[in-house]
Amino acid sequence: MASTRLGRRRQAAPALFLAPFLLLFAATLLAPIGYAVWMSLFREQASSGLGFGGTETLFVGVDNYLRALDDPGFRRGFAHIALYCLIYIPVMVGGALTLALLVDSALARAKRFFQLAYFLPHAVPGLIAAIVWGFLYTPGLSPVIDLLSVFGADWDLLGPDAVVFSMANAATWQWIGYNVVIFYAALQAVPRETLEASVVDGAGELRTAWSVKLPMIRSSVVLTTLFTAVGAIQLFNEPEVLRSRSSAISPEWSPVMFIYQAAFTEHDYGLAAAASLLLAVLGAVLSFAITKLGNRWKEA
Repeated sequence: MASTRLGRRRQAAPALFLAPFLLLFAATLLAPIGYAVWMSLFREQASSGLGFGGTETLFVGVDNYLRALDDPGFRRGFAHIALYCLIYIPVMVGGALTLALLVDSALARAKRFFQLAYFLPHAVPGLIAAIVWGFLYTPGLSPVIDLLSVFGADWDLLGPDAVVFSMANAATWQWIGYNVVIFYAALQAVPRETLEASVVDGAGELRTAWSVKLPMIRSSVVLTTLFTAVGAIQLFNEPEVLRSRSSAISPEWSPVMFIYQAAFTEHDYGLAAAASLLLAVLGAVLSFAITKLGNRWKEA
Protein backbone atom coordinates (compact mmCIF):
# COMPACT_ATOMS: atom_id res chain seq x y z
CA MET A 1 0.00 0.00 0.00
CA ALA A 2 2.81 2.40 0.95
CA SER A 3 4.65 1.71 -2.30
CA THR A 4 1.45 2.35 -4.29
CA ARG A 5 0.95 5.73 -2.60
CA LEU A 6 4.59 6.63 -3.21
CA GLY A 7 4.22 5.73 -6.87
CA ARG A 8 1.12 7.92 -7.18
CA ARG A 9 2.90 10.83 -5.55
CA ARG A 10 5.80 10.49 -7.94
CA GLN A 11 3.40 10.49 -10.88
CA ALA A 12 1.53 13.52 -9.52
CA ALA A 13 4.69 15.55 -8.85
CA PRO A 14 5.43 16.42 -12.53
CA ALA A 15 1.81 17.42 -13.09
CA LEU A 16 1.92 19.64 -10.02
CA PHE A 17 5.05 21.44 -11.23
CA LEU A 18 3.67 21.79 -14.77
CA ALA A 19 0.27 23.07 -13.66
CA PRO A 20 1.23 26.81 -13.35
CA PHE A 21 2.82 26.80 -16.81
CA LEU A 22 -0.11 24.97 -18.38
CA LEU A 23 -2.58 27.40 -16.82
CA LEU A 24 -0.66 30.42 -18.09
CA PHE A 25 -0.21 28.78 -21.49
CA ALA A 26 -3.94 28.16 -21.77
CA ALA A 27 -4.88 31.63 -20.51
CA THR A 28 -2.41 33.64 -22.61
CA LEU A 29 -2.21 31.59 -25.82
CA LEU A 30 -4.86 28.93 -26.30
CA ALA A 31 -7.78 31.03 -25.03
CA PRO A 32 -6.95 34.10 -27.21
CA ILE A 33 -6.48 31.90 -30.29
CA GLY A 34 -9.77 30.15 -29.61
CA TYR A 35 -11.52 33.49 -29.16
CA ALA A 36 -10.00 34.79 -32.41
CA VAL A 37 -11.26 31.71 -34.25
CA TRP A 38 -14.73 32.29 -32.78
CA MET A 39 -14.74 35.98 -33.73
CA SER A 40 -13.58 35.23 -37.27
CA LEU A 41 -16.80 33.28 -37.90
CA PHE A 42 -19.09 36.22 -37.15
CA ARG A 43 -19.77 39.71 -38.46
CA GLU A 44 -21.62 42.61 -36.93
CA GLN A 45 -23.99 44.66 -39.05
CA ALA A 46 -26.76 47.18 -38.48
CA SER A 47 -30.05 45.53 -37.64
CA SER A 48 -31.84 48.14 -39.78
CA GLY A 49 -30.92 49.33 -43.23
CA LEU A 50 -31.32 52.90 -42.02
CA GLY A 51 -28.72 52.45 -39.31
CA PHE A 52 -31.16 52.54 -36.38
CA GLY A 53 -31.66 49.86 -33.77
CA GLY A 54 -28.04 49.00 -33.02
CA THR A 55 -26.16 46.05 -34.49
CA GLU A 56 -26.64 42.32 -34.66
CA THR A 57 -24.07 39.55 -34.83
CA LEU A 58 -24.41 37.17 -37.78
CA PHE A 59 -22.69 33.85 -38.34
CA VAL A 60 -20.86 34.09 -41.68
CA GLY A 61 -18.62 31.02 -41.61
CA VAL A 62 -15.49 31.50 -43.72
CA ASP A 63 -16.74 34.70 -45.34
CA ASN A 64 -14.33 36.87 -43.29
CA TYR A 65 -11.40 34.77 -44.52
CA LEU A 66 -12.56 35.16 -48.12
CA ARG A 67 -12.99 38.91 -47.64
CA ALA A 68 -9.45 39.21 -46.28
CA LEU A 69 -7.94 37.19 -49.13
CA ASP A 70 -9.97 39.17 -51.68
CA ASP A 71 -8.89 42.54 -50.27
CA PRO A 72 -6.22 44.17 -52.53
CA GLY A 73 -4.71 46.00 -49.54
CA PHE A 74 -4.20 42.76 -47.64
CA ARG A 75 -2.56 41.08 -50.63
CA ARG A 76 -0.32 44.10 -51.27
CA GLY A 77 0.73 43.93 -47.62
CA PHE A 78 2.08 40.41 -48.17
CA ALA A 79 3.93 41.55 -51.29
CA HIS A 80 5.52 44.39 -49.31
CA ILE A 81 6.49 42.10 -46.47
CA ALA A 82 7.99 39.55 -48.89
CA LEU A 83 10.28 42.24 -50.33
CA TYR A 84 11.14 43.40 -46.82
CA CYS A 85 12.06 39.84 -45.78
CA LEU A 86 14.29 39.38 -48.85
CA ILE A 87 16.29 42.42 -47.75
CA TYR A 88 16.07 42.23 -43.97
CA ILE A 89 16.64 38.55 -43.15
CA PRO A 90 19.94 38.04 -45.06
CA VAL A 91 21.33 41.37 -43.82
CA MET A 92 20.28 40.69 -40.23
CA VAL A 93 21.49 37.10 -39.95
CA GLY A 94 24.60 37.58 -42.09
CA GLY A 95 25.57 40.82 -40.38
CA ALA A 96 25.05 39.47 -36.86
CA LEU A 97 26.99 36.31 -37.68
CA THR A 98 29.88 38.32 -39.17
CA LEU A 99 30.08 40.62 -36.14
CA ALA A 100 29.94 37.69 -33.73
CA LEU A 101 32.75 35.91 -35.57
CA LEU A 102 34.83 39.07 -35.54
CA VAL A 103 34.35 39.53 -31.80
CA ASP A 104 35.16 35.85 -31.21
CA SER A 105 38.30 36.05 -33.33
CA ALA A 106 41.60 35.53 -31.58
CA LEU A 107 42.77 38.83 -33.08
CA ALA A 108 39.90 40.82 -31.53
CA ARG A 109 40.54 43.22 -28.66
CA ALA A 110 38.17 44.86 -26.15
CA LYS A 111 35.59 42.11 -26.67
CA ARG A 112 33.40 43.16 -23.73
CA PHE A 113 33.23 46.71 -25.04
CA PHE A 114 32.10 45.63 -28.51
CA GLN A 115 29.53 43.20 -27.11
CA LEU A 116 27.99 46.03 -25.11
CA ALA A 117 28.23 48.48 -28.00
CA TYR A 118 26.44 46.10 -30.39
CA PHE A 119 23.73 45.30 -27.85
CA LEU A 120 22.97 48.87 -26.72
CA PRO A 121 20.62 49.72 -29.65
CA HIS A 122 18.42 46.79 -28.62
CA ALA A 123 17.89 48.49 -25.25
CA VAL A 124 16.08 51.34 -27.04
CA PRO A 125 12.31 50.65 -27.28
CA GLY A 126 11.22 49.85 -30.83
CA LEU A 127 8.78 52.76 -31.03
CA ILE A 128 11.39 55.26 -29.90
CA ALA A 129 13.92 53.84 -32.35
CA ALA A 130 11.43 54.19 -35.22
CA ILE A 131 10.75 57.83 -34.27
CA VAL A 132 14.48 58.61 -34.14
CA TRP A 133 15.05 57.03 -37.55
CA GLY A 134 12.05 58.95 -38.88
CA PHE A 135 13.83 62.18 -38.03
CA LEU A 136 17.09 60.91 -39.52
CA TYR A 137 15.30 60.13 -42.78
CA THR A 138 13.52 63.51 -43.04
CA PRO A 139 15.21 66.21 -45.17
CA GLY A 140 15.64 69.48 -43.28
CA LEU A 141 15.62 67.71 -39.92
CA SER A 142 18.29 65.09 -40.45
CA PRO A 143 21.94 66.19 -40.15
CA VAL A 144 22.88 63.07 -42.14
CA ILE A 145 20.67 64.02 -45.11
CA ASP A 146 21.87 67.63 -44.95
CA LEU A 147 25.51 66.50 -44.94
CA LEU A 148 24.93 64.20 -47.91
CA SER A 149 23.19 66.98 -49.83
CA VAL A 150 26.31 69.15 -49.44
CA PHE A 151 28.17 66.55 -51.50
CA GLY A 152 25.38 66.37 -54.09
CA ALA A 153 23.78 63.14 -52.83
CA ASP A 154 20.07 63.96 -53.01
CA TRP A 155 18.48 60.78 -51.65
CA ASP A 156 14.82 60.47 -50.73
CA LEU A 157 15.04 57.72 -48.11
CA LEU A 158 11.26 57.79 -47.59
CA GLY A 159 10.38 57.62 -51.28
CA PRO A 160 8.70 54.62 -52.95
CA ASP A 161 12.02 53.18 -54.15
CA ALA A 162 13.90 53.39 -50.84
CA VAL A 163 11.35 53.17 -48.03
CA VAL A 164 11.65 49.38 -47.69
CA PHE A 165 15.43 49.66 -47.35
CA SER A 166 14.96 52.42 -44.76
CA MET A 167 12.69 50.20 -42.67
CA ALA A 168 15.08 47.27 -42.94
CA ASN A 169 17.95 49.52 -41.86
CA ALA A 170 16.05 50.75 -38.78
CA ALA A 171 15.04 47.23 -37.74
CA THR A 172 18.54 45.88 -38.34
CA TRP A 173 20.07 48.64 -36.21
CA GLN A 174 17.81 47.69 -33.31
CA TRP A 175 17.99 43.89 -33.47
CA ILE A 176 21.42 43.01 -34.82
CA GLY A 177 23.08 43.34 -31.42
CA TYR A 178 20.60 40.92 -29.88
CA ASN A 179 21.48 38.29 -32.47
CA VAL A 180 25.20 38.99 -32.06
CA VAL A 181 24.85 38.05 -28.39
CA ILE A 182 23.13 34.77 -29.34
CA PHE A 183 25.79 33.86 -31.90
CA TYR A 184 28.64 34.87 -29.62
CA ALA A 185 27.27 32.72 -26.79
CA ALA A 186 27.08 29.77 -29.20
CA LEU A 187 30.64 30.39 -30.35
CA GLN A 188 31.84 30.30 -26.75
CA ALA A 189 30.52 26.73 -26.52
CA VAL A 190 32.73 25.55 -29.39
CA PRO A 191 35.45 23.33 -27.88
CA ARG A 192 38.74 25.18 -27.66
CA GLU A 193 40.55 21.94 -28.49
CA THR A 194 38.86 21.88 -31.89
CA LEU A 195 39.96 25.44 -32.62
CA GLU A 196 43.50 24.71 -31.51
CA ALA A 197 43.57 21.66 -33.75
CA SER A 198 42.53 23.78 -36.76
CA VAL A 199 45.33 26.23 -35.98
CA VAL A 200 47.83 23.37 -35.75
CA ASP A 201 46.63 22.13 -39.14
CA GLY A 202 47.49 25.52 -40.58
CA ALA A 203 43.99 27.01 -40.91
CA GLY A 204 43.80 30.79 -40.69
CA GLU A 205 41.11 32.83 -38.95
CA LEU A 206 38.86 32.98 -42.02
CA ARG A 207 39.17 29.26 -42.76
CA THR A 208 38.53 28.38 -39.11
CA ALA A 209 35.46 30.58 -38.98
CA TRP A 210 33.99 29.10 -42.19
CA SER A 211 34.91 25.43 -41.79
CA VAL A 212 34.91 24.95 -38.02
CA LYS A 213 32.97 27.61 -36.13
CA LEU A 214 30.05 28.09 -38.50
CA PRO A 215 29.18 24.36 -38.86
CA MET A 216 29.29 23.95 -35.08
CA ILE A 217 26.73 26.72 -34.42
CA ARG A 218 24.27 25.69 -37.12
CA SER A 219 21.48 25.21 -34.58
CA SER A 220 21.83 28.81 -33.39
CA VAL A 221 21.87 30.09 -36.98
CA VAL A 222 18.67 28.20 -37.83
CA LEU A 223 16.95 29.34 -34.63
CA THR A 224 17.93 32.97 -35.18
CA THR A 225 16.78 32.83 -38.81
CA LEU A 226 13.46 31.41 -37.63
CA PHE A 227 12.92 34.13 -35.03
CA THR A 228 13.99 36.83 -37.50
CA ALA A 229 11.57 35.60 -40.19
CA VAL A 230 8.63 35.32 -37.80
CA GLY A 231 9.37 38.80 -36.46
CA ALA A 232 9.71 40.23 -39.96
CA ILE A 233 6.22 39.20 -41.10
CA GLN A 234 4.84 41.03 -38.04
CA LEU A 235 6.37 44.35 -39.10
CA PHE A 236 4.38 47.25 -37.63
CA ASN A 237 6.36 49.87 -35.68
CA GLU A 238 8.57 51.18 -38.49
CA PRO A 239 5.91 51.62 -41.21
CA GLU A 240 3.32 52.95 -38.76
CA VAL A 241 5.68 55.63 -37.43
CA LEU A 242 7.15 56.53 -40.84
CA ARG A 243 3.69 56.70 -42.44
CA SER A 244 3.25 60.31 -41.31
CA ARG A 245 6.48 61.25 -43.12
CA SER A 246 6.16 59.19 -46.30
CA SER A 247 3.40 59.14 -48.87
CA ALA A 248 4.71 55.76 -50.05
CA ILE A 249 3.36 54.04 -46.92
CA SER A 250 -0.38 53.43 -46.88
CA PRO A 251 -2.41 52.67 -43.73
CA GLU A 252 -2.52 49.00 -44.86
CA TRP A 253 1.13 48.74 -45.94
CA SER A 254 1.84 45.54 -43.98
CA PRO A 255 -0.48 42.70 -42.92
CA VAL A 256 -0.35 43.77 -39.26
CA MET A 257 -1.24 47.34 -40.26
CA PHE A 258 -4.20 45.97 -42.23
CA ILE A 259 -5.33 44.07 -39.14
CA TYR A 260 -4.92 47.17 -36.99
CA GLN A 261 -6.97 49.29 -39.39
CA ALA A 262 -9.71 46.66 -39.64
CA ALA A 263 -10.01 46.31 -35.87
CA PHE A 264 -9.49 49.82 -34.49
CA THR A 265 -10.47 52.10 -37.38
CA GLU A 266 -13.22 50.18 -39.15
CA HIS A 267 -14.26 48.16 -36.06
CA ASP A 268 -14.59 45.06 -38.22
CA TYR A 269 -13.36 42.60 -35.61
CA GLY A 270 -14.37 39.51 -37.57
CA LEU A 271 -12.23 40.57 -40.54
CA ALA A 272 -9.33 41.48 -38.22
CA ALA A 273 -9.52 38.11 -36.48
CA ALA A 274 -9.60 36.23 -39.78
CA ALA A 275 -6.63 38.21 -41.14
CA SER A 276 -4.73 37.57 -37.90
CA LEU A 277 -5.24 33.83 -38.21
CA LEU A 278 -4.16 33.86 -41.86
CA LEU A 279 -0.98 35.65 -40.80
CA ALA A 280 -0.48 33.06 -38.05
CA VAL A 281 -0.81 30.26 -40.61
CA LEU A 282 1.84 31.97 -42.75
CA GLY A 283 4.11 32.14 -39.70
CA ALA A 284 3.59 28.43 -39.03
CA VAL A 285 4.34 27.51 -42.66
CA LEU A 286 7.43 29.72 -42.65
CA SER A 287 8.63 28.15 -39.39
CA PHE A 288 8.13 24.65 -40.80
CA ALA A 289 10.04 25.51 -43.99
CA ILE A 290 12.99 27.08 -42.16
CA THR A 291 13.15 24.16 -39.72
CA LYS A 292 13.15 21.66 -42.58
CA LEU A 293 15.89 23.51 -44.44
CA GLY A 294 17.87 23.79 -41.21
CA ASN A 295 17.60 20.06 -40.59
CA ARG A 296 18.86 19.33 -44.11
CA TRP A 297 21.79 21.69 -43.52
CA LYS A 298 22.66 19.88 -40.29
CA GLU A 299 22.47 16.49 -42.01
CA ALA A 300 24.68 17.72 -44.85
